[in-house]
Amino acid sequence: MNVIKTDIEGVVILEPRVFTDARGYFFESYNKKAFDGLVGRVDFVQDNESCSSRGVMRGLHFQRPPHAQAKLVRCVRGSVLDVAVDIRRGSPTYGRHVSCLLTEHNHRQFFIPRGFAHGFAVLSDTAVFQYKCDNYYCPEADGGISILDPTLGIDWGISFDEAILSDKDRHHLILEKFDTPFKL
Repeated sequence: MNVIKTDIEGVVILEPRVFTDARGYFFESYNKKAFDGLVGRVDFVQDNESCSSRGVMRGLHFQRPPHAQAKLVRCVRGSVLDVAVDIRRGSPTYGRHVSCLLTEHNHRQFFIPRGFAHGFAVLSDTAVFQYKCDNYYCPEADGGISILDPTLGIDWGISFDEAILSDKDRHHLILEKFDTPFKL
């Protein structure tokens, strides 16, 4: 597995070794020993999957402490632009983001540590998105910042006019008005 560092420490892109032949392909999508050695020890406890159509934007979500979650995400069908935003007050990269194109063809995975808001935009007709979490979902700890915040400078690859958002995601605050529960 190849680890690609990003501009924000701790946020990494993982590229598995893919073996192809006339039958198709094979790759190891997760190996705890390899992951812990390359990225650090993370004990994933929950796997989630979503299916969405083109233009769907989900995020920017997080879980408040003590229910914060690190995530390992991938797109198994279609393509998404995946984004992590640093929301750790006091971090030298606070408010900055890292984006990664995840597709069924590149097999990349994106690791997002605790203290980051996470979201994605569906760029293909449909996308099946999977993620591993290191803490269980807690509805009372649910949080988010606006995926439409122009000050974040995120190029989502789709216009806000064609974005399909949940009611919940339409009402998150922009980062400037957001009081983060994460401190460094």
